[in-house]
Amino acid sequence: MGEAARHLMDLPDDRTLGQIERTAVEIARLAGAEIVTALGGMLAVKYKSDVARKEGDELAYRDPVSEVDHRVEVLLRARIAERFPQHDIIGEEINDRPGDRPYAEFVWAVDPVDGTANFINGFPLFAASIGVLYRGRPVVGAVWCATSHALRAGVYHGHVGGDLHFDEVPTDLKVNPGVQRRLAGDPGGGKNFGFLWDTRKTGSAAIECAFVAAGLLRVSRFEAPNVWDVAGGLALVRAADLDVRTIEKGEWRPLEVFSGPDGDIRRWRQPLIIGDAPAVAELAAALPPKPEK
Repeated sequence: MGEAARHLMDLPDDRTLGQIERTAVEIARLAGAEIVTALGGMLAVKYKSDVARKEGDELAYRDPVSEVDHRVEVLLRARIAERFPQHDIIGEEINDRPGDRPYAEFVWAVDPVDGTANFINGFPLFAASIGVLYRGRPVVGAVWCATSHALRAGVYHGHVGGDLHFDEVPTDLKVNPGVQRRLAGDPGGGKNFGFLWDTRKTGSAAIECAFVAAGLLRVSRFEAPNVWDVAGGLALVRAADLDVRTIEKGEWRPLEVFSGPDGDIRRWRQPLIIGDAPAVAELAAALPPKPEK
């Protein structure tokens, strides 16, 4: 993205975004180190619903949260507040908005452990997601992933107008032309709508965003993620020059700005499709928005 385009979109300059990206990478690594240290231990686990719901003859426990989720978010918040005291912070586990600044230009959206159900079971598909919004636009992302295209843990990172990186190395994976059926992320794990791809359910929105950005998944869809689930990943997708669509006014349209009810970004929850332009267009056509009531 050139300076003229950046000016038209009213975005910060590349130097500012680069400084923020470096901090985002640093705290994503901090989160990853904490997660790795805790992995395999006897974690204290709770479920966000106090009473398990009865489903048939079995108790169904949903939305687990571990002691690590809260501890890591506390660390991330402290580091962000130290470096950028005027910035707002939205996190999954803590409702506090530092300094009562819900309308700050810069908002950090952090998910300390995305894919907690995978994490507490030792299934190595989980992430720590750091996203930075400027006036609601995802502009910087750093996502620590438990695994990657390099078959090791590391941080995918980038900012709008820059390049996608993995641990400071530019990422430009080449798609093997001999692969006729690529992969797509799907929350149901099995809907391919007859298209030439196989679907996967990873259990982590942040992982799927990073994998789409890196080219491991061609396309992915999400039914109603929270802003902290995808803010960092969407910045990576934008850095990779891929498409992001959501439903607005009864149509699939490009997502430009996170805007929740009454202007509260924390309350944003919308369907998303991300990936290369042809695949996103095909999937959007196969998923017509439901009529508004």
